[in-house]
Amino acid sequence: MNAWTTALAQPNEVGESPFWHPQERMLYWVDIPARQVRRADPGTGDVESWAMPSEPGCIAPVAGGGLVIALRDGVYRARSWGGPLALVVRFNHDPATTRANDGKADPVGRFWVGTMYEPRDARRAELYSIDMRQTHASDGEPIVEVKAHNAVTANGLAWSPDAKVVYWADTRNHIVHAWDWDAQTNAMQGHRVFQQFAAKPAGWQPGQPGYGGRPDGAAVDSQGNYWLAMFEGQRLLQIAPSGELLSEIAVPVRCPTMPCFGGDDLKTLYLTTARDQGSAAALEAMPQSGYVLSMRVEIPGLPVNFVSA
Repeated sequence: MNAWTTALAQPNEVGESPFWHPQERMLYWVDIPARQVRRADPGTGDVESWAMPSEPGCIAPVAGGGLVIALRDGVYRARSWGGPLALVVRFNHDPATTRANDGKADPVGRFWVGTMYEPRDARRAELYSIDMRQTHASDGEPIVEVKAHNAVTANGLAWSPDAKVVYWADTRNHIVHAWDWDAQTNAMQGHRVFQQFAAKPAGWQPGQPGYGGRPDGAAVDSQGNYWLAMFEGQRLLQIAPSGELLSEIAVPVRCPTMPCFGGDDLKTLYLTTARDQGSAAALEAMPQSGYVLSMRVEIPGLPVNFVSA
């Protein structure tokens, strides 16, 4: 396995939601607090930024062109880069305390979004699926289902290669859940704890031993292994479907946020990171914080799922 390199010379406050667009051969991601959606050609290094009216928690490509973007208050669709944002559906939460966070399209084209309860003192985050292929006859809005709840910060969303297992993490509670999933009916059952990590010790400070971080964003490779960014843990984990830890990859930043697989062969692992958690001294010690990193890997990932609309 090769060493990490800085893929793009565009720092982010909190980079998140990366995906590789196979037709455009471009990497997309968001910078949540900067309220930017970004895309780049890693070959040239050219980065384009698109300002949003509120924090973009996650994005996904749409079959036929454009993006869906989960902003603080709801899901929007843009039919072209930089184009107007059309409201798809609003979330059933108070945007003063809750916003969209991690999400992506499922293997049959629904858009899933998890939320984040910003006071972090109650389990009010939820996981939604939004099916834009179907609408209610009464109001024309898409079919929205609450798929999971009782979380603080939704993260780690991913599906197995056979589309029979869905993963979802609650960062605050250091847990990754798994369910058996039926792609056609969208039913989830057989809940189990896939991973439970140790909580942050009281009084722990960055640079001290005794804490491995908490689960943030994730991706699944073509063999079904779950790749998980450990925020504040300075590491990326590769976990087998059985739950066995296959590898622990050191990352040159304290706060990795989310991996994705890209390149024509899906063997380039991209990793977004955060820098706003670090002090000036920490940023000096870890100058790649906030940048998109990359590494070549042996096992290809899965191609991005497109939203069907």
